[in-house]
Amino acid sequence: MAPAEADAGSVPPVLLVPVGSLEQHGPHLPLDTDTRIACAVIEAAVDRGVNGVVAPSIAYGASGEHEAFAGTISIGQDALQLVLTEFGRSACRWTSRVAFVNGHGGNARALIAAVRLLRQEGREVGWFPCAARHRRADAHAGFTETSLLLHISPAQVCTEHEIVGNVTSVQDLMPQMRIGGVAAVSPSGVLGDATGANARAGADILADLAERLSEAVTRWEPDERGMLV
Repeated sequence: MAPAEADAGSVPPVLLVPVGSLEQHGPHLPLDTDTRIACAVIEAAVDRGVNGVVAPSIAYGASGEHEAFAGTISIGQDALQLVLTEFGRSACRWTSRVAFVNGHGGNARALIAAVRLLRQEGREVGWFPCAARHRRADAHAGFTETSLLLHISPAQVCTEHEIVGNVTSVQDLMPQMRIGGVAAVSPSGVLGDATGANARAGADILADLAERLSEAVTRWEPDERGMLV
């Protein structure tokens, strides 16, 4: 990314910032799955013509619920909120708009707090969640994320280790997860069913996410949480 790229076109481009995590994604997906997905969604949106400049990713997130699993590194909600806030303050010195594109649901609380503060300070900042539609109980390392990775990073998927995890709805699992994290409800770390995942489904999911991001960035109507809708 170079600031010089930001002078093309009559409407200033949006700085698109992938926000991910480093956390266990079952026995079959890489630790940086969420970051890969956020980057891929942005790249696909840019390919569709969205007026944006791509920033390097913020690759560590708030993943405390996964810390029982080896490989997970979480910087926590407070640290992530501070990073996002200071990133936004610095970037807004030279760009008119910043959109954080989030690949990990656990980052949402920090994103909402940081973006609200930045907007209160008069900065044009928003965020977009890479949440596939109709996910049901497919919350972590299940069909959705496995299909996406089979499309964008197939060499990183250990297909021989794809399994069925806990398929109970996340809403029903949340009380246990608040106490003991993901390990309390899924020894494998999988919430959903990774079997049957396929690259074609991943391509369709990615296309939908990229289209929604493109529309949200073009519309630029952050809601009360700062989320681009």
